[in-house]
Amino acid sequence: MKVAYNACFGGFGLSYAAIMRYAELKGIKLYAFTDKRRPDGGLVPLKEKNRMRPITADEAPTTFMIHYCTTPEYSDESYWSGYDMRNNRSDPALIQVIEELGDKANGECAKLRIEDVPKGTLWRIDEYDGNETVATRDSYEWQIAS
Repeated sequence: MKVAYNACFGGFGLSYAAIMRYAELKGIKLYAFTDKRRPDGGLVPLKEKNRMRPITADEAPTTFMIHYCTTPEYSDESYWSGYDMRNNRSDPALIQVIEELGDKANGECAKLRIEDVPKGTLWRIDEYDGNETVATRDSYEWQIAS
């Protein structure tokens, strides 16, 4: 079984291209948005109704915070969260995206990698400051209580 993890400090995250490819594989149509800016450069406050604007694929690499919705209009009801994707590190679609895109799948502060874990092996993701390892029961030195 293949398991995705982040091999650097920062945190597990996918690029715009990777998220859009993942959604395509899952049959989900996503639209990308970012915060609108005021003329002085500050963010439009959260309480304002039209505080988000759509972005294009060309803008994505230079856009700091991207939000995704399943409708062409931004709304809390159609907001799409990638947490399910992040919590299922052996998801075949996630693995496919990382294998297809290589380093272009990396989100900001991420260096995504895949590790093969033998069938039947107990495993988990260990993390420190975003730097992750795939740990197995055999990778720990256990002590017996006496």
